[in-house]
Amino acid sequence: MWRGVAAHSPLLLRALPPPPPPTLLLVPTTNTTTTTTSLAPLLRASSPAPPRLRRVAAAAAAMHDGAAAALVMGGAYSLVLAFDKLSERHIVEQSLSRKIVHVLSGILFMSSWPFFSSSAAARYFAAIVPLLNCIRLLTHGLRLFTNEALIKSVTREGKPEELLRGPLYYVIVLLFCVLVFWRDSPVGVVSLSMMSGGDGFADIVGRRYGAIKLPYNRKKSWVGSISMFLSGFVFSIGMLFYFSCFGYICLDWERAIWKVALVSFAATLVESLPISDVLDDNISVPLASMLTAFLVFGSSPQWIESN
Repeated sequence: MWRGVAAHSPLLLRALPPPPPPTLLLVPTTNTTTTTTSLAPLLRASSPAPPRLRRVAAAAAAMHDGAAAALVMGGAYSLVLAFDKLSERHIVEQSLSRKIVHVLSGILFMSSWPFFSSSAAARYFAAIVPLLNCIRLLTHGLRLFTNEALIKSVTREGKPEELLRGPLYYVIVLLFCVLVFWRDSPVGVVSLSMMSGGDGFADIVGRRYGAIKLPYNRKKSWVGSISMFLSGFVFSIGMLFYFSCFGYICLDWERAIWKVALVSFAATLVESLPISDVLDDNISVPLASMLTAFLVFGSSPQWIESN
């Protein structure tokens, strides 16, 4: 009777307590082989690579970087040799040839960095190129060996001792930037662009069209300084964009343009000062560029612009 009443009375249905929620009973099973087997691929995916595979990958990366370093070294020698031949045949003036080599050496060396592997040792393989050039300049500058073609192509007066000044400082800066900054830091990229492209074009344009000299330095001209600012700015932006295409640098370009302009101005100002007899431009220009770029960009790799 109560069953029938409860079934047809809404009041009684509301008064009755709700049924307990269903319980999930976990019944242990004796067959654990299926569970272990299904988790095996996940465990293998999350575990590190075996030592043998790591050694093979490291050896492959070393071979790749060694081949890249050899190609870059061959290109550097070919560049100097080509412009030496052009100056010998009087196709290009020796002073112009020397400055073109000055511009192209740093820019082309930087351009080769993406062709090295992503291993941690890649920068050290790339550093072999300026290191060997440094040894080469030292041995010829100290007259341990003689190479008239090298001396003519990178010196002003054709004296071996000149190899121990500007050219040697140049390759030391290349070596420093590849080891310290590498390809993910705007500081090194902008500093080398200012030293190679900016300072190089300042001399090329200033010698030809620099009739109006600066009031505080009669060895420098307005045209040369303006050319250094513009060419250094263009080369810096171009190389930053180049490395961003490979994913090494990611910048807020609207702000980066103003920062590069500030670095270019600081480097141009330092280059125009009458201090070249005391401090070579291949030292003062990259130093000023590094300090200014460090202040405006920071020292961390630029994946995201946060300054």
